[in-house]
Amino acid sequence: MPYLAHTANLQLAGFFFATVGWVLGSITTGLVQWRVWYVANTTIITSGIAWIGIWRTCFFSHVLVSPNLETMYCQEFSVTDSFIPREIFVAQGLMLVSMILGAMGKAACAYGLKNIYQGLSHVSIIPYWLTAGGFLYVLSSISILISVAWNMNSVVSNSTIAFPSTFSMPSSPQKQEVGAGISLGIVSAIVLFISGIFFFCYKLPPFLDNRIHPINWEDPLLSDSLSVTSGITGMSGSLVSMTSSISASSNCEGIQNEAFVWETEENL
Repeated sequence: MPYLAHTANLQLAGFFFATVGWVLGSITTGLVQWRVWYVANTTIITSGIAWIGIWRTCFFSHVLVSPNLETMYCQEFSVTDSFIPREIFVAQGLMLVSMILGAMGKAACAYGLKNIYQGLSHVSIIPYWLTAGGFLYVLSSISILISVAWNMNSVVSNSTIAFPSTFSMPSSPQKQEVGAGISLGIVSAIVLFISGIFFFCYKLPPFLDNRIHPINWEDPLLSDSLSVTSGITGMSGSLVSMTSSISASSNCEGIQNEAFVWETEENL
């Protein structure tokens, strides 16, 4: 079994980065701080700040929760709610898909790295598993990036959300800012994308690569091999000539001498 552990240092680092990116993506999915709304009416939202995520909205209120503003008041929404804007609706699905793709990518890359570090005999399948894992990481990165970029664009354009009266939220803020959830999602997407590129870069050593490549006659190693082969061929030719001479001299019939034959016939 070939030793391949030294060939996967970049991929091992990629697996670490992918794990970090996947965890950050999971945290981003659950965070409520995607949008930060500043409201003018502080009758209910007494802190004057509300946070909107892709699953719920939260704010501090001493009227609804606690006088000391220590507990958030949160209300959840789902894909069935008609007031949910399209970017939040899409982000709910894409973030879940990205987490599933990231988990599948981790499984594929873990299996490929297992074949590398445990020295299993099926080395030809290693690049396929690592490439598949890298492809899944890139897809996961793109899913996260679409979600956070679309919602960030809504924040920059100061888009409104028509919350129902039961949510105690205004339909439009005085101003809004990008929250920590979007920033963390961007970092997660970048890390996952870089780790996916790392897995694309893996190659088996040349002596284990079964693919056919054109011969490079200028390769010094090949030239040296041809020189050695020519020398061996020349030595073989000399040995053949020497063997022929020895065979001819050891033949019982010998070499015919015409003068000796003519003199023998005269005497007879």
